[in-house]
Amino acid sequence: MEDKIKEMIKDVDPERIEALRLLPKSILETLTKEEIRAFIYKDVWPDSLKEKLKDYLEDL
Repeated sequence: MEDKIKEMIKDVDPERIEALRLLPKSILETLTKEEIRAFIYKDVWPDSLKEKLKDYLEDL
């Protein structure tokens, strides 16, 4: 279990953590655990997360 935690921490992008911290509290409170994990770790997000963050996303 400790190895799994270390692996997860290693994969965290500090810029994504900072972006998550900068979200308004009202938005952050609506995110599920799964959406937060997707935000931090995944390149493809669920539609529910995209919808909640649509006002904060930039097209790249």
